[in-house]
Amino acid sequence: MPLADRIRPSSLDDVVGQSHLIGKNRPLSRIIESGRIPNMIFYGPSGVGKTTVARIIAESANMRLHKLNGTSASTGDIKSVVSEVDTFLGTNGILLYLDEIQYLNKKQQQSLLEYIEDGSITLIASTTENPYFYVYNAILSRSTVFEFKPVQPAELEKAVRRGFACMTEETGVEYILDDEAVKYICHGCGGDVRKSLNTVELCALTCNDGRITPDLAKELTQRSNMRYDRDGDQHYDLLSALQKSIRGSDENAALHYAARLMEAGDIISLSRRLLVIASEDIGLAYPQAMPIVKACVDSAMQLGLPEARIPLAEAVILLATSPKSNSAYKAIGAAMEDIKGGAAYDFPRQLQNVHCDGEGAAVKGQHYLYPHDYPNHWVKQQYLPDPIKDHVYYEYGDNKLEKAAKEYWSQVKK
Repeated sequence: MPLADRIRPSSLDDVVGQSHLIGKNRPLSRIIESGRIPNMIFYGPSGVGKTTVARIIAESANMRLHKLNGTSASTGDIKSVVSEVDTFLGTNGILLYLDEIQYLNKKQQQSLLEYIEDGSITLIASTTENPYFYVYNAILSRSTVFEFKPVQPAELEKAVRRGFACMTEETGVEYILDDEAVKYICHGCGGDVRKSLNTVELCALTCNDGRITPDLAKELTQRSNMRYDRDGDQHYDLLSALQKSIRGSDENAALHYAARLMEAGDIISLSRRLLVIASEDIGLAYPQAMPIVKACVDSAMQLGLPEARIPLAEAVILLATSPKSNSAYKAIGAAMEDIKGGAAYDFPRQLQNVHCDGEGAAVKGQHYLYPHDYPNHWVKQQYLPDPIKDHVYYEYGDNKLEKAAKEYWSQVKK
């Protein structure tokens, strides 16, 4: 059994982190004290205490306890739990602790719904994925979602030192802890208690003289701070943080998130997002950003890592420090909203391709005015369909380039 399981806390007082949920007078503490357990879903990354807290709550309740894991639970397992409803075993109610609920399909989740709704089964579920995407809506609406967060290094230190104390009891070796080594483990495991304790166990088992040095900690600390799953929430959170940092013109934060993507080896997602940002957030304030970013992305793809980091860093810094405009993004959004609303009307006669005018045609001839035949290559005529002929989608931005364009056309269109 891994060290993390051997020293798993049995009370909330021993759980590190999550003070926003289990601190004094916080929600989960009050729930345990009340003795009335509602349906709950615990959401957050691995190794931050979801399973531990769920077990503590389950064990504090005077109810029949069942534990299932979504990765291995079958429909038969769920039926077995349901079969105890209205039996002697379920007199005080049944508490089902369901770990990794996101792996149950919709039908399996639905099979619990009736019993959750009437209170004969109380559900405590945990998931590493966003429950609003992965948990059946009817179950979600009958449950309270609690979000668990990565444990801060200062809190992790308590678990790390407790882990070394446990290893001392088991091995008889008095470990000499270098404070820098402890700090490195706490900072290097990305807020994951389980991974930090795995590192503690590795350090204890491989050190020669009981000395836990910074070099040993660096050698054995997993790259756990790279919480990254290309199909999970961390992937999209990271891309979102990158784009919002660039949009906010914070080049240092943008480089930080870009570096995390590159360290994970995911230059494809980074490149695609940079191309989107060039149009969505820089846009017409600096139109040359797009071809420059495209050149950087092409170079990165040809070079591959580690050299790809250089042109990609150029693109990140260029976008973050460029003037910003979302005028094109808003304009196409407004136009598409009109189309979705049914505004795909007939074309103005003068814009149609040349057609044969039959005898019944109300207007004969196309009457299209060719702009290049007029001063400044512009002539006033209607381009939008009649019902929306006065709609305005594009509003000029307040940056230098768009201001100049606005002034130019204001003069021409007088």
